[in-house]
This record gives sequence, C-alpha cells and structure tokens, in this order.
Amino acid sequence: MSQTAVALINSSAIRHNFQLLKQRAKGCRVMPVLKANAYGHGMVQVAQLLPEADAFAVARVGEGIKLRSAGISQRVVVLGGCIDQVELVQALEHQLDLVIHHESQLALLADYDGGRKVAVWVKVDSGMGRLGFSPSALPGVLSALDESPVVAAIECIMTHLACADEASNEMTLRQLDCFNKALSAAVSTGPTKYKGGVSIANSAGILQWPETLQSSEKVKYTGSNWVRPGISLYGVSPVEGMSPAEFDLIPAMTFCTRLIAVKALKAGESVGYGAGWVAGKDSVIGIAAVGYGDGYPRGVAASTPVFVHGQRAPLVGAVSMDMVAIDLSNVPDARTGDVVELWGENLPVHEIAIAADTIAYELLTQLSRRPLRELV
Repeated sequence: MSQTAVALINSSAIRHNFQLLKQRAKGCRVMPVLKANAYGHGMVQVAQLLPEADAFAVARVGEGIKLRSAGISQRVVVLGGCIDQVELVQALEHQLDLVIHHESQLALLADYDGGRKVAVWVKVDSGMGRLGFSPSALPGVLSALDESPVVAAIECIMTHLACADEASNEMTLRQLDCFNKALSAAVSTGPTKYKGGVSIANSAGILQWPETLQSSEKVKYTGSNWVRPGISLYGVSPVEGMSPAEFDLIPAMTFCTRLIAVKALKAGESVGYGAGWVAGKDSVIGIAAVGYGDGYPRGVAASTPVFVHGQRAPLVGAVSMDMVAIDLSNVPDARTGDVVELWGENLPVHEIAIAADTIAYELLTQLSRRPLRELV
C-alpha cells in the first residue's frame, strides 16, 4: 500500500452479507442497491461479486448505463426513473427497468415513439412523502400503463418505508396498511400487464419487519416479493443502537492510510491550521496522509480515534485537505509507514459518523475519487 489513502473492500464480507440477507428474506427475490457507487464500495466490482442477485437497483439512468457497459446482464432497476426523453431513450437502449412515480413520467412514455419497450415498476407513496403516486391514483396509473404500447410489463408495485429502522415505531405498520389497501383496490381493476409483484423491504425491513417479506393479511399479493438491501449489504447496521455483529453482518470497507511523519512536539506548541490544539505536555505527533480531499470528514469532534499499531489514538488539530495529525504519545512503537485505520475492522464506521455528527451512509458515500478502492 502506498501513502495514498485506500478503501479496502472485503469481497468475502459482501458475499457473506448477501447470503445472510437472502436467507432472512427466504422466498423473496433479492435486488441489491448499488446507488452512489455502491455506497462508496465500487458499483461495478460489487455487482460482479454477486452473480446470484436477481436484479440490481440504482438511483439514476447513468448508473444503470455504467453497469451495462461493464457487462452486467441482470435486470437493472432505476429507482428515480427518468426525467426527460433523452434519459428515456438511453434507458430503453440499455434495457433498464424504470420506476414510474410521477405523472410527468406517464407523459414521457406517451410521447415516445421509438419502437422499444420497457418493464416498469410503479411506486406508491404510503407515507414517506417523497416519490410515489398517491394510493387513490394507483388504479388510474396502472390503467394508463396497461394501455401504453411502450410498456412491456408492470413488474411490481413498490413503496419505501420511512421508519423501518425503529422497531417500536408504528409508522411502518401504518404504511403497510396503506400500501395493502392501495394494492387491493388497484388489483381489483384487473390490469393485464401487472405481474403481481411487490417491493417493500429495505435493509431494516428485511432485518426486523417480517410482515414485509411474505404475503399475508398485512400485505396480500400473488407475484414475486423483491427486497432491496442497501446499507446492510456493506456490513453496516441499519438500526440505530444495534451493531452489525448483532445481525451477523460483517463490515465490508476498511478505510486506511499511512503515517508519513512522526515528530516530537514540545509542551505549548500547536498543531494545524488555526493553532487550535496546543500540546499540554511534550508529545509525539504522527501525520497521516488523509484529509477532507479524500472524503474524511473535516468536522469530526476533537479526539476522534484512529487505529494505529494495534491501538486507538486520538486526532489532534484540524483535519486538512491531505493530512490529519494524531497524538501518538501513548503509541511508542508507531513509526513512519505504519498503517492508520480511519474506520473498518477495528473502528466501526458508525462511531466515526457520530463523532462527525452525521450517519455512516454519508461517510461511505462521500469518499472522494482519490482514495483507491482495492478488492481484497
């Protein structure tokens, strides 16, 4: 490993997590979510690790095109759908499935006359308040899609859970009730292109809401149930207050760099821009080659830990673009060239997220292009 910061991606961990989630959602079809460069883990390489996946989900058409260009042949579903005719044509050319969630997308389909066909997934807003048709609009939407010559099939009716990470929050049950009623009313109209599928469960749904995983009075359907594991696939717990280990998930990313200098500092001397940290005693300071230019959060709290030479050591001073300073006074054997772990096997990413007043999702997805992604 050079002095460049590196995100080491544990291929065995990703495959372990996939199999675990598949078992938890037994009988369901599994569609890993690869948006935002697979949550910072490398979209193409993660897709290539999972030949058993039934489909992949991305946020945008461009992400789907990237998967196709890399030779990924599974179904690819664009969660955000398309915004204009250019994107619609691109999606059709690359055989991407589209989520339809807004009236404007129905108009795009109606205006298309290029001769290709597309499979669509219809999103219902059951309470998230973002994308999706109102439950009362669903029968009309399905009717319009049924009549569209561009639509080859309505693969699935889907929704997204707002509070599934909170096991005691009844919002999830209210959403399921809303979705079930909308589904029942829509199916009663007899849309011929609808295959009877549903998609409800995100990571938290898979891990703690079994009601989302099978047909019952809670949600009654006749086709496939597609689950959409996101953050859990990468070994991060989607449930606040519960660690990955409690779900038997293995963190997939270790973000690390190297010490490029170790130096003595006298009591009263300062470190970094703004001279915000002053040594209270004679100290040993290490400089590591990572900073906000690599995606390490600039706003981490004082004394945020890193892991070096087998133990934790606190950051001191401000995070710079390319460097951080570490108090190595209690790590006497640390030397230039030692590996410094920012998060990963020894430092859970959620702990660093708390120190940065954010969430693990943001840290993982905001890694810049500069750190190498190495599959191990």
